[in-house]
Amino acid sequence: MKLRVLFFSVLRDITGADEITLEVPAGSTMADLLAQIESRWPKLRDWAGSTLLALDQSYVKRDAVLHDGAEVALMPPVQGG
Repeated sequence: MKLRVLFFSVLRDITGADEITLEVPAGSTMADLLAQIESRWPKLRDWAGSTLLALDQSYVKRDAVLHDGAEVALMPPVQGG
């Protein structure tokens, strides 16, 4: 399955990319995708407990099942100022 993965704020700084395209096996979950991404950019693990996850513009948990053509967004927690 082909996915579009978007990175925001500090996560974009870590990856050096606004977005990437990734291939994952059918039946993969958000947790599977995160493991793949974190192996490529280990510093993302520092944010693992607080990263907000969205699938097709809806917030999801790590057990969400992905589908071909999905848009996944990874965002740090919202901060005020």
